[in-house]
Parts: sequence; structure tokens; C-alpha cells
Amino acid sequence: MKAQAKTLLMIGASRGLGYAMAEEFVSKNWNVIGTVRDNNKPSLLHDLANRYPDQVRIETLDITSQEQIRTLHERLAGQRLDMLYCNAGTTTQDQMIAIGKVSTEEFNQVMLTNVLGPMRVLEAFDDLVLTNGLIGVMSSGQGSISNNQKGMREVYRASKAALNMLVKSFAVREQNTARSIVLMAPGWIRTGLGGDQAPFTLEETVPDIVNVLLAQIHKPGLKYLDRFGNNVPW
Repeated sequence: MKAQAKTLLMIGASRGLGYAMAEEFVSKNWNVIGTVRDNNKPSLLHDLANRYPDQVRIETLDITSQEQIRTLHERLAGQRLDMLYCNAGTTTQDQMIAIGKVSTEEFNQVMLTNVLGPMRVLEAFDDLVLTNGLIGVMSSGQGSISNNQKGMREVYRASKAALNMLVKSFAVREQNTARSIVLMAPGWIRTGLGGDQAPFTLEETVPDIVNVLLAQIHKPGLKYLDRFGNNVPW
């Protein structure tokens, strides 16, 4: 990887927002360590690594596996990170189903992927992030309790609200450092998770997201921001 370049660990970078953000950081001359669930399966991140072998390193991680998180941390021992960003996320198969009709298995899977997995990542890799670095997590405007005027998408909303609360707890424990911690609400974007009806493309939104993150470096404390850098109501 490029000497002297800043380094990002992007959790969940094989496609969608995670991949597009990794590509944007590479264009800004960052080194990127990106994770995929299956390193034997071709992905957009593999294409990026082929184009920029000196800047992109691929690691394997299923965020729902505590053992894989531990193993990746061991592989990255000694690596110093300017930024850690956790992008992994999922939702229910039927996003408009009311909470009482969601199966226990589906509820547990969303909560494991969207809440417990990301928090395990933050706890595990915290020691690799520079004391003045940035820790970012992909939240959502749907995690805002104040902004919930329509209901529905209830498991997803609940998972992001829970994620926000736990990142807040993490930030309280981190308050004696100079690190920035950002919960990002990127907006409704056309990805596999966002769907074809989303009004915004990756090309329209990802540069804004990355610029907001870069602007928060060296600004200690926790923020819940949209892609324009505006505060989102909790």
C-alpha cells in the first residue's frame, strides 16, 4: 500500500455504498482495506483492487461472526487506521410489514447485522484507530425517532435507532480522546438495499458523503449527520 497515504478500513465494501465510498477514497489517494463476506466471489471491490493494487487490500469478514471479527483484528495487528467505517446493513424481506408480523428469525438477523455486528466491530478495532482519527457508522434518517412520521419499515427503523443509541454509549466512553465519531444518514439511494425507486444515485451522493466525513476529521465528538453535513434529529 502507498507509504504515507492515509488508510481507511471499510467494513462491507463489495458493492453498493461501501464499494462506492471505497472507490471515492481511492480517488483521493487514500489506502483502503475493504472487507467482503466471500473473498472467492468476484466483486466490484476486486475490480478496484486490480486497478489500484498499491492502494486496495481485500479482507474477508462476515460481520455477524464474532470469530471472524476477532480473526481479522489479529490479521491487522499493528495497522494504524486514520478512519474506520462500518457500512454493513440489511433489512426485512418485506419492508412494509408491521412489527407484529415479523418472524423472530428475521428480526434477530436484522438486529445482529445492523446493531450487534457494527458495535462488535467498533469495540474490536477501536485500538487500531489513531487517537485523532475518525470512526464512522452507516446509520439512516429512518433511525431518527423525531422524524418518524409514517411508521412502517419498522424493524429497519428500530435497528438504526438502536445502533444510534449504542454508538452514543460508545462515544461517551470515548469522550477523552480527540477522535471524531460520525453516524451518517446518507439518504435514500439507489442500491441493492435502497431499491430501484430511490431518488438518488451513488454518483450523486457518495462524493458528498465522503466530503462530509473528511471535513469531520480533527473535530472531536459524536455527530449524527446527513450527506450535506446537517445535523439529523435523534
